[in-house]
Amino acid sequence: MAQDQKDQQHPLWSSDRQIVNTLLAEHPTDYNLAELARLRTRYRGFPGARDIQADLDKVLKQWNLTEDALNAETRRIHAEAQVYKGRGSKREDWS
Repeated sequence: MAQDQKDQQHPLWSSDRQIVNTLLAEHPTDYNLAELARLRTRYRGFPGARDIQADLDKVLKQWNLTEDALNAETRRIHAEAQVYKGRGSKREDWS
């Protein structure tokens, strides 16, 4: 894709922006780690939402994590418990 093409607006930007703001202000709980990983997956390679992508990188640094460490930790979390229990446990909202 050419650099000069216009960035797209992600349809979930508004609700995701609120989640990212919360992550920036909080500590890495199991739920917050799962949310960080989920949103990083959602926005990876997305042509837009640069503010969210930059802030997700900032949260990763704030919590002293690498992408690999985040992924390993969230795999462990999901293997041990339903992190989204009570929030619609069938929720698999990665897109």
